[in-house]
Amino acid sequence: METLALDIYGTLINPHAIATRLREYLGERADPFSQLWRTKQLEFSFRRGLMGDYANFSVVTRDALEYTNAALDARLSASAKEKLLNDYTRLDAYEDVQEALASLRAQGRRLYAFSNGHPRDLESLLDHAGLVKLLDGIVSVHDVKSFKPDPKVYAHFCRSTNTAPAQSRLVSSNAFDIAGARACDWQTVWVKRDAGAVFDGWGPEPGTMVSTLGDLAVLPI
Repeated sequence: METLALDIYGTLINPHAIATRLREYLGERADPFSQLWRTKQLEFSFRRGLMGDYANFSVVTRDALEYTNAALDARLSASAKEKLLNDYTRLDAYEDVQEALASLRAQGRRLYAFSNGHPRDLESLLDHAGLVKLLDGIVSVHDVKSFKPDPKVYAHFCRSTNTAPAQSRLVSSNAFDIAGARACDWQTVWVKRDAGAVFDGWGPEPGTMVSTLGDLAVLPI
C-alpha cells in the first residue's frame, strides 16, 4: 500500500492565516507583509540547504520575519515579533483538511505529515488544528539537517516510514516540493489551492492535480 506524505505549510496548514494577527499591527499592509515573509522563509531555507548551513525552521522563520520587517519598514516592536512567532505555531488548517483526512483514514490509507518544520512546532500546529489523531506520524527534515527539495529529506521520509520511493506519494501545494519528490521517483499530487497558480514549467510535472484535499479520496490505494 502506498504512503501519503502530506506537506504541512501551504497544504494542510495555511501560512497566511498569520495575516489575521498581522492586521492588529499593520492594518491593510498585513497581506503583503505575510506574502513577503513566506517568500523569504522559503528562500532562506533553500539557501541554507544548498550551503549546508542548517538552522531549524523556526530560526529561518524568525530571520525571514526580521528581513520583512526591515524591507517594508513595518517597525514591529520586539514584543510584537515574539507574539507573531508564537502565533506561527498555532496557525489554522485549511477548511477542507479535517474532513479529507478523516475520509482517507477511513479508507485505511497510511497518512504521514512531512515538513521542513521543527518537530516541536509541527506538533503544536497539528495539535492546534486537531489533526494529530488523523495521522500515522510526523516526519520532519530536522533529523537530516536539510530542507526540501534536497533528495536527502525524501530518502529520510522513506526510511522513517519503511516505504519504497515508488510507494510514496507526496501531496503538496508547493511546486518545488513536487519537483523534488518527482526527482526521487515518488508519485505526486499537486494541490492547486490558488486557481491562478501556474506550476513551474522546467521541472517534472505532478502526477496528479487536485483543487481540494477532498479529491484525494478517489485516488487508487
